[in-house]
Amino acid sequence: MNTNQEKIAILSEKMNALIKKHQVFTKEIIQLRDELKELKSAVQKEPKSTHTTQSIRTTPAKTETPPKKQIQQQPATPHTIRKTPRVKKKSNLEKFIGENLISKIGILITIIGVGIGAKYSIENNLINPITRIILGYLAGAGLLFFGIKLKKKYKNYSAVLVSGAIAVLYFITYAAYDLYQLFPQILAFILMLIFTAFAVITAIQYNKQLIAHIGLVGAYAVPFLLSDGSGKVEILFSYMAIVNIGILIISFKKYWKPLYYVSFGFTWLIYLSWHISEFSVEKNFSIALIFALLFFVIFYTTFLGYKLLQKEVYKNRDAILPFLNSFIFYGVGYAILVDHPTGKHLLGLFTLGNAVLHFIPGVIIHRLKLGNKSLLYFVLGLVLVFITIAIPVQLDGNWVTLLWITEAALLFWIGRTKQISFYEILSYILMLIGFFSLLHDWGNFYGHYSLHAPEKKITPILNSCFLTAIICMAGYGFISFLDQYKNDTSPLKKGSLIPKIASFLIPAILIIICYNSFLLEINAYWDQLYQDSHIHKGDLYKTNETLILFKNIWSILYSLIFISLLSLLNTYIIKNKYLSIVNTLFNGLCIFLFLTIGLYTISELRESYLNKEISEYYTISYFTILIRYIALVILGGAIYALYKQTQHLISEFNIGFLRPLTELFIHFVIIWVASSELIHWLDMSSAEQSYKLGLSILWGIYSLFLITLGIWKKKKHLRIGAIVLFGITLIKLFLYDISHLGTIAKTIVFVSLGILLLIISFLYNKYKHIISEENED
Repeated sequence: MNTNQEKIAILSEKMNALIKKHQVFTKEIIQLRDELKELKSAVQKEPKSTHTTQSIRTTPAKTETPPKKQIQQQPATPHTIRKTPRVKKKSNLEKFIGENLISKIGILITIIGVGIGAKYSIENNLINPITRIILGYLAGAGLLFFGIKLKKKYKNYSAVLVSGAIAVLYFITYAAYDLYQLFPQILAFILMLIFTAFAVITAIQYNKQLIAHIGLVGAYAVPFLLSDGSGKVEILFSYMAIVNIGILIISFKKYWKPLYYVSFGFTWLIYLSWHISEFSVEKNFSIALIFALLFFVIFYTTFLGYKLLQKEVYKNRDAILPFLNSFIFYGVGYAILVDHPTGKHLLGLFTLGNAVLHFIPGVIIHRLKLGNKSLLYFVLGLVLVFITIAIPVQLDGNWVTLLWITEAALLFWIGRTKQISFYEILSYILMLIGFFSLLHDWGNFYGHYSLHAPEKKITPILNSCFLTAIICMAGYGFISFLDQYKNDTSPLKKGSLIPKIASFLIPAILIIICYNSFLLEINAYWDQLYQDSHIHKGDLYKTNETLILFKNIWSILYSLIFISLLSLLNTYIIKNKYLSIVNTLFNGLCIFLFLTIGLYTISELRESYLNKEISEYYTISYFTILIRYIALVILGGAIYALYKQTQHLISEFNIGFLRPLTELFIHFVIIWVASSELIHWLDMSSAEQSYKLGLSILWGIYSLFLITLGIWKKKKHLRIGAIVLFGITLIKLFLYDISHLGTIAKTIVFVSLGILLLIISFLYNKYKHIISEENED
């Protein structure tokens, strides 16, 4: 049903446009017909030229092709004849000036002339005040009389005269009241109110906005012209409300949007100026709130009246004034209530009341099937906006975030499935607001309890902030799923950047929330244990620093687990190219952080286990050693995930250069971990000085392994990597090891590395044909 109404509205607009075009074409046809008659009469009166006739008769008999110049010159005579009568045609500009502009300038000059004459008579006391006022009213009445008399034949000209007459009557009344004190205030007020009503009625009768605008400007000028400085603002606002109701009546009769815009601007400008300069909670609380509500309702009803009675199709630009009207009223009302001792506790209720003010017309439009769906969605959108604002006004903490995310998911679902662009845009705004609200909740919750209130404990996982984050994950996950599977059904215009940016931003926010939710729980758990480990007795102050080390290593291990699972999920299920690239980079970064910071932290735990300095105060368990192998298993999973992710990129998107880079990176990780493991066991066996010798031999053996593997698998990058590693080993040997090793150790390392070099050289010579074939390929 609503679809048919929309079609009817669109077809009506098209029909009106065609009627206007038809009228224009009719005028042009009449003008062309008159011009044709004049041309025919001109041709009949003109004597025929012998030369022209002869030229016309002889031209077809010629066998030669006439020169191009002659062909171009032959139509010159009729063309010249056709141009002659065009001088007589009256142009549109001439018509506008003669019939429209001159009359307006004339009435303006007449009013100025009357004013100059009146000023001269006043300055020279030629006419007494009563006579001046009487003459002024007679002049206005004369203009009005002639204007009404000429209406039948000269409507536009008559409208100008009537407009001038109304302006004269306004200011003559003002002069009688203010300059000469001939009228009391109440009489002047009644007269100007009559003139305003007359202007409104006349504007409707003439169907001219000009008269209505003059009456409107005069109406708003009345209270200021007749003000006695008493400060009775209720009289001013009552008068403005009456004027605006008149505008509302006109809006139901005529489709005059500029009148609505001007009255909207005048009303709120006057009200806000008073509110800023003179408003007092003690004196004006009720008056300010009542009239703000009244003005809001009048303009909101006027807006709906335009759309419903005129059956105008709602467009996005139409939202500007209703939005301004709603938020000016809400802002003014909030400012009035916030300073009131009781009102400040009703701000949430006031915000919900604004939602109800929009909900009622929405229900009426829906039940009576008025207007099109776009208007209904806009009105309901305002309801949702004020419900959204009411959430932080009335509630606090995690409830705000939960309701915002839930509302964002609901609006996105409605906007995407029902093709309502306004709702989808609103959902994007709420997504960002909800995300920043969650960040704020995290800062308040974890930062407050772990640092500022250590005596208050956080129950791991089973706490309000973590449960809020889980619901947020579900909300953003639903939005991301819907965006992926209904990506082509966005109601926003094709080519718009908003859906494209959102398709990257929503999954990014989801990943950030998932990652941080568990990371914050891990950090909070270890922070609480650290806070509980404080020992402060007299001069003794101790803390268990191994707990901070555990916190750091578990944060790194969690990052490895998270990014590995995300990589595998994307490899086998999601298969998103951009996510694959981001995962690969972050996976490599997390592995590098483990190799640098993680292995160092694990070595610090080993030192705390071996040192035994704090063992008399705290129990140092064997887990400080076992954590190393748990970490290595997790590292192995991360390497596997990285390998699978890069294989997916290579096969699906033909990114071939990743293969050698990945293999070299994996071997780099293996030699780093093997070196760390060697140092670990040498340290555990109290043979710290032997690690220099052991590292050199280990690197040399691994170089031999890489060259063997490179020859076997025909992988040049592995052989080059092995040569680089062996070169680093030799540099270490000559620049570092020699100065720190004893004679026996030097002998062992030199002999070992020499033998390894000989084996490597033998392999290159034995399998040189395989290497050369590979290079040729």
